[in-house]
Amino acid sequence: MEIFCHISVERLWKSGSRSNCCRICPGMNRRASGVHGSYNVAVPSVVRDFKNEDFDVLWRMDQECFPSGISYSKQQLKSYIRHRGSFTLVATKGSDGEIQGFIIGHCATSGHIITIDVNPRTRRSGVGSVLLRAAEDRIRDAGCPYVGLETAVDNKTALSFYKRHGYSVIRTWPRYYPNGVDALVLRKELA
Repeated sequence: MEIFCHISVERLWKSGSRSNCCRICPGMNRRASGVHGSYNVAVPSVVRDFKNEDFDVLWRMDQECFPSGISYSKQQLKSYIRHRGSFTLVATKGSDGEIQGFIIGHCATSGHIITIDVNPRTRRSGVGSVLLRAAEDRIRDAGCPYVGLETAVDNKTALSFYKRHGYSVIRTWPRYYPNGVDALVLRKELA
């Protein structure tokens, strides 16, 4: 199964809440058509900070990876990238190569993962893990004691991915997603 997660903070940012303000979208367990490979095959990735000229590629990647209603509009994606305390990291193939994926995180009193998007052609190659570790390092360096996110209760692939990376379920958020699916709130201590 493909590992792919998407997190949105729109509802919580609009409400003013900043605690546990992430979620991973449900239904991302499906295998992308034509995408094959084995988990964590070595893919040379360089992680760098987002550049303005990356935006259209990142937005198209998000549209390709998520169904309508879950994928971000251009305005939403821009607001998450530009939000005070947020950062966006991009994984590329080599220093100037094709964008393989990106992650948006947020640092305040705690860290949050807003989204992880991985190009369907490079999934299951370790890009998501590289991006997550880089984001955790950034959050830790900002002085946040932990990082949190949410994932749908039925997204077993995402749960497995995050458990492998040391995340623990701390509670359930009922009817979190637009389709009524509950979310599990996950957290990782950043010692």
